[in-house]
This record gives sequence, C-alpha cells and structure tokens, in this order.
Amino acid sequence: MIEGWIKEIKKGCDPRSLGMILAHNGVVRATTKDGKPVKGMKLVYDKAKLESTVRECKKKEGIADIRVWINEGELQIGDDIMNVCVAGRFRTDVLPALQELLRIIKGEIVREEEIF
Repeated sequence: MIEGWIKEIKKGCDPRSLGMILAHNGVVRATTKDGKPVKGMKLVYDKAKLESTVRECKKKEGIADIRVWINEGELQIGDDIMNVCVAGRFRTDVLPALQELLRIIKGEIVREEEIF
C-alpha cells in the first residue's frame, strides 16, 4: 500500500513541491505499553473526523499530499493498525505535519481496546 501511494504521490504532485515523503506503518504489538502480554486489539475510528483532519493538515504550508488508511476491526499481533504518508517540500514541513497527524489520530480519532 505505502509503495503504491509513494508512486502515486510522485506522479501526481508538482516536483517543485515534493522533496520528502514520510511513511508510518503502525503494527499491533504483543504487549501493552507497560509490558503486559495481549492477544490482539479491537479498533474503531471516526471516519468523518479523520477526513476533516486530513483536509486541514493538507492545507499546511509545504504539504503536497497526505494518505491515511486505518484497519478497523479485531486485529491480531503483527497486523497493520494504520498506514500514513505525508509528502511535502522539506523535512521541516513534513515531519511536524506527520507528528501532529499521528497525535490527532491516536488521541482523538482511533479507539483501541486491547484483547487479553
């Protein structure tokens, strides 16, 4: 998925606005943040909030494109949770945009429930 997005972004963006593409691939861990073993997780997300957040992030100075996919449902250890690509001019544009987008997704859009 991410490789395909990168090809599409390179093909579809003005080369003058594209100097960096950052990708994030979140994966279900075998443990909680504090080290307790889990069997997997249940995940749901607010699709409308995700769409509006991506629209707003695309308006940021230096951002050429953003792609996000979230894997909703019951996930097993090793399954992809989400894929995110942020493309833009410079690292100083792209990295903060990716960090902000991930903070909003994890904090406001996605609801995760660990399965023990």
